[in-house]
Amino acid sequence: MKLKLAITFGILIWIITYILTEIFNPIFTNNLPGINITVPIILIITTGFFGILYIRNVDENEVIEGLAVGLVFIAIDIILDIVFIIYPNVKTLMFSDYNLHLFSMIVLTILITTFLGYLAQMNIDLK
Repeated sequence: MKLKLAITFGILIWIITYILTEIFNPIFTNNLPGINITVPIILIITTGFFGILYIRNVDENEVIEGLAVGLVFIAIDIILDIVFIIYPNVKTLMFSDYNLHLFSMIVLTILITTFLGYLAQMNIDLK
């Protein structure tokens, strides 16, 4: 496992998700009250993008590597949440319901990275 690369991508996922959520959340909150769809959508896009960048350089055990990098992404997300949001008690729209955010982030990240690893091991011949 390329731990430095996985940690770097995990930090970038957290930063990009946080910034884009702060930008786009007011737009969706004003137009769709009661529905917080921005965080999952941004998380899916960023995790998918950086997951592809990570998995494309792996040559063997892609599914296990995808699961492992997903666990690293989750650990980085939780650590950065605690350090920058929970511990200083910063009120953001992204973490209005932290338990829901944590559960959805864990499920989405594991599914995306493991599925990317599964797809990476397939031989696809497009003719």
